[in-house]
Amino acid sequence: MSLTTPKPADGASTLLSDPRYELMPFDSFDGQMERLPEGAEIAITASPQLGLDATVEWSERAADRGYTPVPHVAARYVRDNDHLDEVAGRLVDAGVTDIFVPGGDREDPIGEFESAHDLLVALDDLGYAFDEVGITGYPEGHAFLDDRELADAMEKKAPYATYITTQLCYDPAAIREWIKRLRDRGIDLPVEVGVPGVMKYQKLLNISQKVGVGDSVRFLRKTSGILGFVRQLVGSRGKYTPDDLVDGLAPYADDPEYAIRGLHVYTFNQAADTESWRRSRLDG
Repeated sequence: MSLTTPKPADGASTLLSDPRYELMPFDSFDGQMERLPEGAEIAITASPQLGLDATVEWSERAADRGYTPVPHVAARYVRDNDHLDEVAGRLVDAGVTDIFVPGGDREDPIGEFESAHDLLVALDDLGYAFDEVGITGYPEGHAFLDDRELADAMEKKAPYATYITTQLCYDPAAIREWIKRLRDRGIDLPVEVGVPGVMKYQKLLNISQKVGVGDSVRFLRKTSGILGFVRQLVGSRGKYTPDDLVDGLAPYADDPEYAIRGLHVYTFNQAADTESWRRSRLDG
């Protein structure tokens, strides 16, 4: 499949107009939520320390406050079918219509679900049919799975999903090429592109290395050479902003063959700076 050349139009405002914000279910959640636009979509992660209880509780609270929660129902955090039935039932009762199903970052599952596919099948068997179901995409691969394994997993999960959210990535070209490969394999699910929010460079680089985003870290450093990287760091007072990433994706924002449905902003519970940056971009 040959994707079309993008039109010379700036789609940055399209991408930035209504992003999804990811928050972690820690004590800072409430204060961070208040920094977001009224009614915003909030992806709520699963915590290795707190399990799914915190995710579900914050989803209920966010819904009560008029936000649109998108809880992560991580497979390796679910004990069994009864636990899954309880979690899904509470989310339905809270009015949740969109869930995200990753495998989860536990080395060992707490129960019988090893993978996102296992949990998606179980949800279907239990009769739950959320309007939207997201699965994970890896533009730069996975630390523990090779490309063939990732492709096989995607093909198994895709029939149960309505969209894909990508892992953190800084390189727009890598994201575009990955989407092309998806389309070539016949996977046409819309893609929500995961981008980092605004934060100090050192913290962001540390987080990126922990989650295995190696090529993107190297891309960030080599974009304009090491001297340019240092100048960018100093000129920005040590803060990263995703301008280059957003601008690199902007020409493709409205291209139906890429089907980029929006941005998924990894805030790492530092929403205020990201929201200030977003508004300044939209205001021109």
